[in-house]
Amino acid sequence: MDCRDVDDWCSPARGGLVTLLLPADVQTSVFTAISSFITQIPDAVSGFFAMYLRVIVPLSALIFGAANDQTYSEPTATTASPSASGVSVHGGKAYLNFETIPGFFLQDEPSVDPATFDYTATNFGLINRAYSTDDSDSRQLTQWQRFNRHVDRLNRDSGRNVEYRLLFIGRHSEGYHNAQESNVGTPAWNCYWAELYTNGTAIWEDASLTPYGRSQAMRAHDFWRHQIKEQKIKPPDTYYTSPLARCLETANITYSGLPLHSRHPFKPTVKEWLREQITIHTCDRRSSRSWITANYPDYAVEPSLSEEDGQWNGIKAETSSAQSYRMKLVLSDIFENDRSTIISITAHSGAARSMLGVLGHIPFSLVTGSIIPTLIKITTIREPPKPTTTLSWTAEAWCTNGPPVASASGNCICANNVLPVTASPIISPR
Repeated sequence: MDCRDVDDWCSPARGGLVTLLLPADVQTSVFTAISSFITQIPDAVSGFFAMYLRVIVPLSALIFGAANDQTYSEPTATTASPSASGVSVHGGKAYLNFETIPGFFLQDEPSVDPATFDYTATNFGLINRAYSTDDSDSRQLTQWQRFNRHVDRLNRDSGRNVEYRLLFIGRHSEGYHNAQESNVGTPAWNCYWAELYTNGTAIWEDASLTPYGRSQAMRAHDFWRHQIKEQKIKPPDTYYTSPLARCLETANITYSGLPLHSRHPFKPTVKEWLREQITIHTCDRRSSRSWITANYPDYAVEPSLSEEDGQWNGIKAETSSAQSYRMKLVLSDIFENDRSTIISITAHSGAARSMLGVLGHIPFSLVTGSIIPTLIKITTIREPPKPTTTLSWTAEAWCTNGPPVASASGNCICANNVLPVTASPIISPR
């Protein structure tokens, strides 16, 4: 049973003191009362109470059974590298090596500032340059027509173990979780508000888009329409999206209704591993498979996506190396099974950052609603990959007594000398 079902809110498997004792309709109010009580009692007592919570929470998980603790580690002595080695294709007989080919997009240049870069003002960042495939007819073609022709030639001339793909990696538009972080600041968000699901007016558990976020996605839609008409750009052949609501909505607004070829309609595949880095934040907890199929009936949901979210447990967070391994898994899966040259992926800031790292791209942080194209060379290495390992997921603590004083090096400094607690976040009763 999912935690959104009221009866499960008192399940010991969620690992939190409040969830062990209380039903959904009173949990939030009692939790707030406890927080208020802590702030009013002497520091020594409050410190003892906080330590009690830190002990009872993990102890309850050990006694009654912890929530799903999914990791992607492999027991080897080596450390995962930014390459794709360690993830196999073709039944374990080969692996894919990824390489970003620079020199075609402004986003490949270290001097470009991601925070201020506007892809709609720069032709998606495509550099005005000549290609080896240019001929006397090229003067009649747009920059994108010439570039698309160049990519086609690269694939025709490459050997059987090499292929080139053009990826359009998009970050979802502004969600209610983004808006709340902007309102309260990152320390207060990470250490308190992100572990709740609402501030009383907005809900950010598996956040949907704000009105501004929807306008960002519509801006992307209008830009794609302009590029198809004026630049004769080839739109994506296939589409993929994270299962989180903000990505499902962003992809729908961005690509639905565009003048696409009938052989390449907008029918995105929802893939579990394209989701954001999994933390204890409630915005990282996805909705059920049934909710996704009911709200996006035209989307193709991969068979392996479970009915309920078995990855988020509200106690442990995915490490960066585990996320990189996950990105290698999903990219290798896409490239092995999809022969399309042009692929759209709608994901998240952390997922895009990890994905670009796996692909060998220079760091480039995507602002909400932005899209980055990148040309990828994929080489099939016909030998089993070397084993890799990742760091195990780690428990995260937060300030249950209200917004923190500050956060330092990822650690929360709570008010009134109260210690941060490893406790189940406050999730919605839906």
